[in-house]
Amino acid sequence: MESQRNLMLIALLFVSFLLWQAWQDDKAPQPVATQTTVAQTNDVPSHSNSDVPDADSSMPVQLPATQNLIEVKTDQLDIKIDPVGGDIVYAALVDHKVEIDSNDPFVLLEQNGAFNYISQSGLIGRDGIDSSTHGRAHFSAESELYQLADGQDTLSVPLSYVDANGASYTKVFTFTRGQFDVTVDYKVNNTTSAPLQMQMYGQIKQTVQASESSMMMPTYRGAAFSTQSVRYEKYDFEDIAKSNLNQQTLGGWAAMLQHYFVSAWVPPANDSNTIFSSMSAGGQANIGFRGAVHDIAPGAQQTISAQFFVGPKDQKALSDISETLNLVVDYGFLWWLAIPIYKLLMFFQSIVTNWGVAIILITLSVRGILYPLTKAQYTSMAKMRNLQPKLAELKERFGDDRQKMGQAMMELYKKEKVNPMGGCLPILLQMPIFIALYWVLLESYELRHAPFMLWIDDLSVQDPYYVLPLLMGVSMWLMQKMQPMAPTMDPMQVKMMQWMPVIFTVFFLWFPSGLVLYWLVGNLVAITQQKIIYAGLEKKGLK
Repeated sequence: MESQRNLMLIALLFVSFLLWQAWQDDKAPQPVATQTTVAQTNDVPSHSNSDVPDADSSMPVQLPATQNLIEVKTDQLDIKIDPVGGDIVYAALVDHKVEIDSNDPFVLLEQNGAFNYISQSGLIGRDGIDSSTHGRAHFSAESELYQLADGQDTLSVPLSYVDANGASYTKVFTFTRGQFDVTVDYKVNNTTSAPLQMQMYGQIKQTVQASESSMMMPTYRGAAFSTQSVRYEKYDFEDIAKSNLNQQTLGGWAAMLQHYFVSAWVPPANDSNTIFSSMSAGGQANIGFRGAVHDIAPGAQQTISAQFFVGPKDQKALSDISETLNLVVDYGFLWWLAIPIYKLLMFFQSIVTNWGVAIILITLSVRGILYPLTKAQYTSMAKMRNLQPKLAELKERFGDDRQKMGQAMMELYKKEKVNPMGGCLPILLQMPIFIALYWVLLESYELRHAPFMLWIDDLSVQDPYYVLPLLMGVSMWLMQKMQPMAPTMDPMQVKMMQWMPVIFTVFFLWFPSGLVLYWLVGNLVAITQQKIIYAGLEKKGLK
């Protein structure tokens, strides 16, 4: 019974951690919108965040009467571009639906009166064409609709602009079949007699909203960034409201996260960039980058580029863009354990093509690997139970002399070859694996809308009929009944242990069904292993 009590204690601590985390999210003060600026860097001219045009949530897009949004359709994306500034103001993911039984695509970027989530980019600096004081460049396009045709691998969308001095600018969006990243190129043709100096910026703006996180689904919505010294760090809306980022780095990226999805600006890895953030007066959080300063000689042409990603947290696709961008799939402090679990899960899925079956296979694998330790655990427990009469004799002999009692117990354990801690190691190994798998199931976008069988059509959400949690509770109750109660156990502890299956059944009602499936199968395997091990111990004369 000691093993079961320890297991439930550790699981209870884990659930308590989730409760504390949910309480923190609920009680944390909401961001207060403030108008602030970013400090200057040493190697760039006096271009601060005030140079970056502000698109406050209270200011709708203003288009000339003859201009409409430019729509781009690929096999993965449905994008709308505002010709004023060339900003991406709408992005829908074609193959990712809002609901499992819906034909409507999941919309990640959008702009309306109540909520804005857009991606901006432009050229700022001494000769930049985008400014918070002088307005944005008004681009023109040959068409209002661009579509990736069958058999076409890439699609380019050029937007043209000529400034008052005659210099021409072409902002080109390049889309690739099967990909969610967009290459944004500024092709500058300096037809003037004077040199031009400018730098590119890219930023993501989002109206601050309350978190949709819950106790069992502690998802993160907010900003994140990467620099040379910080591979990955979250910077939530409260952080943005308190202090503006001003991180100068080689390469780096800036992103907004939303559970299974991410939007990110990734400037060139070899350029000196500045990662910045700000909070507008209208309650809109911004995070982005300012790129290196470029000097373009008279009569010269130059291309200034960056990449923008808008899509699911596909680790391979993100790694192809930046070696650290895949870290937005946040597995927490057990990332080193979660990564091999994720790879093993993907391997099983590639064979069985069913995520539920893959979860069952990974459960069997984990239990199989831990079987030698589990056997040692139950053997140690059986030996400890058989030593109870001798331990009782020692207690009567030495009474309250703890020192002599301890020495006698150690001698007895050594003589009988019993390790009193032998029952703890498998439990200590199982809980990190459980927590790591919890984060894998929580963060892996592949499980979103992934069906299992029968009524389970989405392993990333709770069981709609609560069948799996109830079965899990029954299996936990069976495990409890299979292990004898220690005669010396306090009656209050006995009652608590009897109620544990009920308590955990209630907690598991809101767990993702994929995780409950893992726990249920793990319990069933554990029950089978217990019966096999107990039968072997009985043959050896150990009860």
